[in-house]
Amino acid sequence: MSEIAVIGAGLMGHGIALVLALGGHRVRLTDSRKETLDQVPGLIASALDTLREAGAVSDEWTPERAAQAIRLEPDLAATVAGASLVIEAITENPEAKRTLFAELDRLCAPETRIASNTSYLDVFPLIPDNRQKHALVMHWYTPPYIVDLVDVVPGPQTDPAVIEEARQLALGLGQVPIVLKRFIPGYVANRIQSAISAEVYHLLDEGVASAREIDDAIIHGLALRIPILGHLAKADFTGIELLRHALANASYSPPPARTRSDAVDDLVAQGRTGVMAGKGFFDWGGRDPAELFRDRDRRLLALKRAMKEVGRMEGE
Repeated sequence: MSEIAVIGAGLMGHGIALVLALGGHRVRLTDSRKETLDQVPGLIASALDTLREAGAVSDEWTPERAAQAIRLEPDLAATVAGASLVIEAITENPEAKRTLFAELDRLCAPETRIASNTSYLDVFPLIPDNRQKHALVMHWYTPPYIVDLVDVVPGPQTDPAVIEEARQLALGLGQVPIVLKRFIPGYVANRIQSAISAEVYHLLDEGVASAREIDDAIIHGLALRIPILGHLAKADFTGIELLRHALANASYSPPPARTRSDAVDDLVAQGRTGVMAGKGFFDWGGRDPAELFRDRDRRLLALKRAMKEVGRMEGE
């Protein structure tokens, strides 16, 4: 058991704190916004309800037990005091992160590991030089108490032992750590997702298919095979020679790089900004967003159980 501090209690931070607590660690969680910190008990209680329903945690994990394992701290200094690991999960703003890292440098012991949950930013130039040896990225996926993946990424000066510690920590939590050789924006999963998004928005803007048809193609075509085979193992079943011919024939031309989409801009102009607004690409029928998130989490847990039962096909 170790003392771990999480900075930022929003969508990712409270979920990371819960995973750490379920893994037996003592956690301190803070946020610069009191209203965000005040929401944490309700969010964690809702997550635990969903996990208990699915049999993913024991009935002993009540909100009261979670409150004992995750101490909410309004003060940054009290949050990080004595912590062996500090996980930064604040907004994706370089200057905000630079300011926080400077504060952590002042407050933390020299050997404290400092990890960032950043999705795309290269945070290493934002971290003081004397902290580089113990700095790394630990990038989680939402919701982290269901999605297993954790990207573990070294900076140019990170001690390899620090990376191995982080990998072992993730394994001990039941997560699946992917250790990259170096930082690259988006890591692996988000880069593949970005490539998919670029094609999806291209198809929408060109009027090739509707949002429902595109999602149906993904769900009933890609998604059925990916959980069992991944992408490269699927290519083995298709045949590498066929794959080679497809590459040689240039059967696919990526859409041009884009920084906007007509379809996305139109939705924002209409106020259709997603589940929290009740509408996005789809109309969510006026349902309470909290109910929608719980429904999503239940379905994800059911799929996760089914995937474990079926197992993954892997070659040596």
